[in-house]
Amino acid sequence: MEGYNRRGSGAVSPAAIEHYRSNSPSGSERRKLSYHPTGEWEPPATTQDVPAGAFQVSKTRRILQVAVAVVYCLLAAGIVFGYAAIKPVLVEEGVYRDKCTQDELDEGVWVCYEQELRLNLMFTTAAVSTNVAALPIGTVLDRYGPRIASMVGCVFLTIGALFFAFAENIPFDAYIPAYLFLALGGPFVFISSFQLSNTFPQHSGLILALLTGAFDTSSAIFLMYRLIYQKTNGWFTPKKFFLLYLIVPAFILVVQLFIMPKDSYKTVGELVKAVETDDQAAEDEIEDEEQRTRRREHRESAASEVTTLLGAKGADKQQAAEEAKAEKSGVWGALHGQTALQQIKSPWFVLITLFTVVQMLRINYFVATVRTQATELLHSHSKAVQVNEFFDVALPLGGVISVPFIGLVLDHTSTPFVLGLLVAIATTIGILGVIPNAMWAAYANIILFVLYRPFYYTAVSDYSAKVFGFATFGKVYGLIICLAGLLNFIQQGLDALTHKTFHNDPIPVNIMLLSVAFVVGVVLVGFVTRKSYTMHRDKLVEEAEDAREVLMPDAPAEEVNREHGHQTYGTE
Repeated sequence: MEGYNRRGSGAVSPAAIEHYRSNSPSGSERRKLSYHPTGEWEPPATTQDVPAGAFQVSKTRRILQVAVAVVYCLLAAGIVFGYAAIKPVLVEEGVYRDKCTQDELDEGVWVCYEQELRLNLMFTTAAVSTNVAALPIGTVLDRYGPRIASMVGCVFLTIGALFFAFAENIPFDAYIPAYLFLALGGPFVFISSFQLSNTFPQHSGLILALLTGAFDTSSAIFLMYRLIYQKTNGWFTPKKFFLLYLIVPAFILVVQLFIMPKDSYKTVGELVKAVETDDQAAEDEIEDEEQRTRRREHRESAASEVTTLLGAKGADKQQAAEEAKAEKSGVWGALHGQTALQQIKSPWFVLITLFTVVQMLRINYFVATVRTQATELLHSHSKAVQVNEFFDVALPLGGVISVPFIGLVLDHTSTPFVLGLLVAIATTIGILGVIPNAMWAAYANIILFVLYRPFYYTAVSDYSAKVFGFATFGKVYGLIICLAGLLNFIQQGLDALTHKTFHNDPIPVNIMLLSVAFVVGVVLVGFVTRKSYTMHRDKLVEEAEDAREVLMPDAPAEEVNREHGHQTYGTE
């Protein structure tokens, strides 16, 4: 997030202001959420307190704040997505085993039908709440700032851990609300940390990548717990683990009170605007020359500090790079300037929403049922355990490894190409998911899946930014993710189909999902490709019409400008 010049006494270039008000996000800015399901959202300044500029805080303290945020995001941001790792522990502990029939118990099945449904409902509820939570999280952040929002997250994490620890002693089903509160606490803590990218604007991409990587890797917390559980032969029970986990929300609460900022740091645009408009009118009203001089010196000093904070990269060079990326996308600005309602009614919104609903459903369904599906496809519980263990490790690693490659693809290819690549990879994953008795297919499926998942989430947010713009981004993108999250409850129906109608065979359901996803994907790619072509053609026509005539060298102006001069061609 660089792009500012030094001018004269240290003021910031007006071109920089315009650039950061109107341009599409850079690669580093765009990846601030990676594939986090709450979407790309940057908390604005609170209305109650004016947020401080990062230059007003010592460099050491800012480094400490970023480091601490990375640590607690690693411990809390997305732990619920490690469901596949903790599910075997819950099964071993007999969670929901009372839902099994006597025949199923006599057969000694690893997990029975009703038990599977209830466990998967626990994850589905958490996944849905994570998506829907974007709106209330944004409201809390807007009104109360990141410290209060993070403290709310601490409360939810504490409740979730306590529910899990004492679920056996609570007179109602506490596992589902326990996982729900853990799912709500993570986004409150994670999204509140985004504003820390403004601590070092010239390194914002690195900071956001660290936070995103922490979120991606946090799913490994349950993997680590499961490994300890297995090594101790079940001695380290869920109760002991979640009582120990209470240290995490306590740690977050302490650092919020004593280390982290109360209000969001000013964004780049806010800093520049503040420097350019720092009470110039009020200064003119001051009659005392000495006071005016001190005020001017103060403003120029602040400008110098801001410029030092932001770095010295030229705004013109940065803006040219952003314009090149926008041009390459082929769809940038398609619906910019329209109201959110107009955008929501358009095919651009309907198609990407359908695509997001289907793909998110496939992703969460696979996470919830990876071992069950592998057991049926490979006809071996031991092989399914191997596949599950490989998935538990690959899921957090895939998110971290894929981030730089995602940036390269999004920055250097067109949006139709990106969508086409998404459809191609998703189709390949679907095909691999219906091949029976093949370990290679199971491993290849997981490798592609863990790379595709972050690519998909980031590409959808990138599409929304380029097509709908940032004026309505929160409403439009939030609605896409919210609808996709709510419709994830369809997963319960898919579980019922798999177990009851198809007798635990996952192939028919996977084929159904593959077919629907392929059709929706092809329609989306076709529509966007056609629109990209027509937008490019219209732009060329507009440029041709706006082109001004240029006189040939040495052409006599009186001949060129004479009225109806062409009528004498060949007669004089």
